Amino acid sequence: MALRPVQVNFKALDASAVGRFWAEALGWSAHSGGVTTYAGPPGDLVWPDPVVLGVEVVPVPEPKTATKNRVHLDLASTSPAHQAELVARLRALGATPADVGQGEVPWTVLADPEGNEFCVLEPREVYRDTGPIAAVVVDCVDARAMAGFWCAATDWTVHEVDDDHAVLRSARGGGPYLEFLRGPDTKTVPDRVHLDLLPYPGDDKAAEVARLRALGATDLDLGQGDVPWTCLADPEGHEFCVLALPDADAES
Repeated sequence: MALRPVQVNFKALDASAVGRFWAEALGWSAHSGGVTTYAGPPGDLVWPDPVVLGVEVVPVPEPKTATKNRVHLDLASTSPAHQAELVARLRALGATPADVGQGEVPWTVLADPEGNEFCVLEPREVYRDTGPIAAVVVDCVDARAMAGFWCAATDWTVHEVDDDHAVLRSARGGGPYLEFLRGPDTKTVPDRVHLDLLPYPGDDKAAEVARLRALGATDLDLGQGDVPWTCLADPEGHEFCVLALPDADAES
């Protein structure tokens, strides 16, 4: 049994506007269903996408605090010129420069229209086949422990790990990396950005959730009420959700 990461979930005051921003930022299409907006590869909606992590934006009544998000996206570039063009295009879409104490670095730190930080990376060979999202980056205290939990929780495999940095990626290749970076800060506010996981067709969601609890995940009450997904936190308190299979998959 294993779970597959299928999307990065953003909370926003204006889910439609933030969803459109991320769709345009990534060169994708925005799909609105009910109160949420999903950004995925161009064309008709395919969910879950077999390779990429989509971006799902959900409305909440609280604005982002001034505290830096502990989860953010790194965007890939293919050349210095492309990096500069991408930064200029993102700023024209409403992104703003962000100072998270990065100092002089070759990447550019920006924030989306509601203040969610993200990075536009300089060209790096390792990200040549990821698509527009190079990595989902998670701040943590113990990179080795996070790699162990998330490798066991999902079908993604560890590419490298040391005390400061751990890297996972789908065993099928393609799509972004999941990276854990050790830092001094611990969680102080609810996550504004988190991962959503999905069972494979034929797997039992309740059994998967029980397996995650045995690995060290804990139940999380965000006031979600009676919903088809399950909210959990990893051993360092990062929030994530286990989604229910679509009806067609659940019956297969």
